[in-house]
Amino acid sequence: MYNLLSGITVIEVSSFVASPTIGLYLAQFGAEVIRVDQIGGGQDFKRWPLTPEGHSLSWENLNRAKKSVALDLARPEGRAVLTQLIQRVGTLVTNLPVGGFLAHEKLAADRPDLITVRVMGWPDGAIALDYTANAVVGYPALTGTLADPSPVNHVLPAWDLLTGAYGAFALVSALRRRDETGLGGEVRLPLTDIAMGSAANLGRVAEVLQSGEDRERLGNGVYGTIGRDFVTADGARVMIVAINERQWQGLVRALDLASGLAALEARHGVSFTGDDGVRYRYRDAIYALLEAAIAPLSHAALAEKLDANGVTHGPYKTMPEAVQDPRLVSENPMFAHTADNPSGFAYPAAGAFATMPGLERRTPAPAPVLGADTRDVLARHLSLDPQAIDRLLEAGIAGTPA
Repeated sequence: MYNLLSGITVIEVSSFVASPTIGLYLAQFGAEVIRVDQIGGGQDFKRWPLTPEGHSLSWENLNRAKKSVALDLARPEGRAVLTQLIQRVGTLVTNLPVGGFLAHEKLAADRPDLITVRVMGWPDGAIALDYTANAVVGYPALTGTLADPSPVNHVLPAWDLLTGAYGAFALVSALRRRDETGLGGEVRLPLTDIAMGSAANLGRVAEVLQSGEDRERLGNGVYGTIGRDFVTADGARVMIVAINERQWQGLVRALDLASGLAALEARHGVSFTGDDGVRYRYRDAIYALLEAAIAPLSHAALAEKLDANGVTHGPYKTMPEAVQDPRLVSENPMFAHTADNPSGFAYPAAGAFATMPGLERRTPAPAPVLGADTRDVLARHLSLDPQAIDRLLEAGIAGTPA
């Protein structure tokens, strides 16, 4: 948590991952992010994983440091309150449809400098999720091995998370533009554009247009360099990557590969020194040498050799194992133990990822209880007196915690 975006207030009307992540990152850097949900919770309020009591740990962690307002958005009166709130604040993050009641043009009619950041599926407004966006841009066709031609989805919602980060950056940029010019507008973030644009930035679009074909599937191998998983004598599976010349030479020293590699070079009339591409072309033969050198070693012995020679490596872990790794959680200053979570479950929570020079990274703030800030927000941002707020609550237009 930092206080670098204090003075910025954002209304968030969203669900699932990408759009709430925008608000989360803004809140972690000090913006006042007011999440507005349906009374009783929106469609992601019970999103798995759940505690035994039915509290969503996903919702609880994607909404840390935010404020919560509950309105009955199925009724015109509830939508009217939300519309007034957005127009008064002047900044909206949402993944609701382009043409719905939160259409930018409708909201901007009474607030011309309104900034809307809208997460979408496709640029034309068609629906897409991270899973379907990932499928259409081709990455599942590369995941897995040649032995099975079926596409393999990864379980990380990568495009959602990239969209969240890009959306926070885009919103801050739009605010700077408004400060300089007085202009608002709608920033649209289609998941398919985030996915395909990211692939293009990695050279994938140019690659297939130049070659006329896709890459072969490499399993756990790293494209274009020496990197793959290996199994030690005590059964540990370890990812080892030599992504530059220094690490390659370190790997050669660590596993005493010089003579075996020299024989390979002589046999094929090549040199592996200084050329990652040549090493990659002959990777199968190199991997055979690596397997033979690693197989007799315990994981501890292998790690000691690799560390001594500056080679990047990491054992494969399950999430329960990763959570118990002190470097990743208990001794990681990004995490802090939080007990005031709405679920009542106490656990280490992640704060801001970045360390800012000269600034203390504060303890992660909890997520709000649904509707906990309804009274405060309506009073401060809509200038409603207590009696007016009471009438909204009594009519079921607004809600507070039970």
